[in-house]
Amino acid sequence: MNLLQYGWNETFAAGLSGIGAGPEQVGRVIADFGEQMRIMTKEGEIVAGKAAKKLMSQPLFPAVGDWVVLLSEAGLDMPYVTAVLPRRTKFSRAAAGPEVREQVVAANVDTVFLVQSLNRDFNLRRLERYLIIGWESGALPVVVLTKADCCDDALEYIARVREVAPGVDVHAVSAATGEGMEELRRYLQPGATVALLGSSGVGKSTLVNTLCGREALATQAIRENDGRGRHTTTHRELVLLPEGGLILDTPGMRMLSMWEAATGISEVFGDIEQLIDACRFRDCGHSNEPGCAVREALGNGSLPVDRWQSWLKLQRELAHLEAKKDGRLRQENKRWGKEVAKIAKRFKR
Repeated sequence: MNLLQYGWNETFAAGLSGIGAGPEQVGRVIADFGEQMRIMTKEGEIVAGKAAKKLMSQPLFPAVGDWVVLLSEAGLDMPYVTAVLPRRTKFSRAAAGPEVREQVVAANVDTVFLVQSLNRDFNLRRLERYLIIGWESGALPVVVLTKADCCDDALEYIARVREVAPGVDVHAVSAATGEGMEELRRYLQPGATVALLGSSGVGKSTLVNTLCGREALATQAIRENDGRGRHTTTHRELVLLPEGGLILDTPGMRMLSMWEAATGISEVFGDIEQLIDACRFRDCGHSNEPGCAVREALGNGSLPVDRWQSWLKLQRELAHLEAKKDGRLRQENKRWGKEVAKIAKRFKR
């Protein structure tokens, strides 16, 4: 197998030599099933396990799209991942559950298709979140509006998207009619990786199948009672297209909790940040203070109320996440302090 088709390049080669591994040990994660992964190597596709933390040369856990180093020895049931090469880009979110940790959804992606459907699932506030994640990842975000054949005026929706995503390419497509599909293919050059992010049922799997020209992924029809699609994808999978590009479908995520957002917030809500900078007082609370540029914009309609409320909600969410991170850091420092004290006590004896 020619790994150049799967995105291997000089950058990853340099990362491999930096950890003292050879090219015969490297592969790219193309699917993740929990404890086991499918990995593409120069010898072809293999199944590998995730090594215990003590065997990892780096404190990283592999995600789909990662380039990894494999350990394969006599006596092992299967090869194991022992290192993850430095990532060029990554999509992260706060993992679900009580534990405060980062979950990497996909790695080493060049372009991300932020997918929404032109039916009842269309939601600008949700799209803002995906845009933040897209910009934060380091990849190029592109908005893809599916099911254009179900919409009477796709241009109206495109205009609404451009209001919250200035400078971002927007494409209205239909897998049923083929509309707009050729425009998407230009992002899928040989060796380039495109990831799809979007809610359940917006047509991501159908989009992958259409671009592949075959049924690479299972799909389901939309529900008749509310026009929403059913959840189809249950794992992340990287698919090689006939033209040589790679496309990564991901399970739908209605609740998208951000992990980091500084760059993404500035890209998506730059207009609001400019208004805040224009307020007379640096510590303006945007309520009753004189010279508040935000209140003036809300009053004259240049800043939509729902967009301002969306920004406020995100700020509260990020503040809560930072507080949780800080609490975790204090716990880790306290635990480490106890370990240091134990060691010091041994040496005093």
